Amino acid sequence: MGTPEFAAGVLQYIIDKKHQIVAVVTMPDKPAGRGQKLSSSAVKILALENNIPVLQPTNLKDELFLKELSDYHADLFLVIAFRMLPKLVWSIPPKGAINLHASLLPQYRGAAPINHAIISGEKITGVTTFFINENIDTGDIIDSVSVQIDIDDNAGTLHDKLMAKGAELVNQTLHKIYTNQVKPITQNLSKINEIHLAPKIFKDFCRINFNQDGAKIQNFVRGLSPYPTAFIELRNNLGEFIYLKIFKINFEVSDDDFAPETVFTDNGKILKIKCLDSWVFVKELQLLGKKRMSIDEFIRGFRNLTEFNKL
Repeated sequence: MGTPEFAAGVLQYIIDKKHQIVAVVTMPDKPAGRGQKLSSSAVKILALENNIPVLQPTNLKDELFLKELSDYHADLFLVIAFRMLPKLVWSIPPKGAINLHASLLPQYRGAAPINHAIISGEKITGVTTFFINENIDTGDIIDSVSVQIDIDDNAGTLHDKLMAKGAELVNQTLHKIYTNQVKPITQNLSKINEIHLAPKIFKDFCRINFNQDGAKIQNFVRGLSPYPTAFIELRNNLGEFIYLKIFKINFEVSDDDFAPETVFTDNGKILKIKCLDSWVFVKELQLLGKKRMSIDEFIRGFRNLTEFNKL
């Protein structure tokens, strides 16, 4: 059970390892792009390529769906980046339902663990397999493996690292379950104040706040790149707001007296914005309706950049 590329990468791995997959459950097709044509999930596309039956329920408690699901007589449900399952679903298979989560549980429970780990400045994260229960990401842990977050990693590169490690971990976990070698570990949720959460990210969250240190802003941009992407809005000399997605920055510590959000350009070569302790230098960005580009490309094509005022 899964939907995005992260789940599809693991599905491909266990297909290659010859696990018997009786069916796939994924989200219904949805409109996408300018033409709003129906688009299938990465998991559905891969399943159909491998002649695996696909179920796309709109209601996980629907009686017809539950019967169809039960009729496959699956020993185990594997859930990756899908939806919260009702007990009516996860209690069906005799060997249980397991989930692959992109963090070292109990840290970063929630919908966006990859993004939030980088935003928080973590140096280590990982992947965890666990048994699903009534609550989100709180079930007994089966296995986990750590993954280093490098200074140059962003959400995209870390996604790929965790997908690869996660696929290997799922394969290992499946063999443990098949051979009755699982020794579940109860998650320690007693020190709730020390547990970081990873809630779903909405657009308003992605606006860069320059009233903080440069290192935090850099982690924020890395953690949202390439998706859903941090953004700023600048105002030009005509009073128009220019919406810019920001994919990459660096920063230089400065003790000058400029106020946070001061915007400065140098002969059309740089775009830098003051934060609490530094100047933030924009390196890769995207103007609404345009392609992603370097700061040099952007400035060459945007002649009134030097007229930008404060945010």
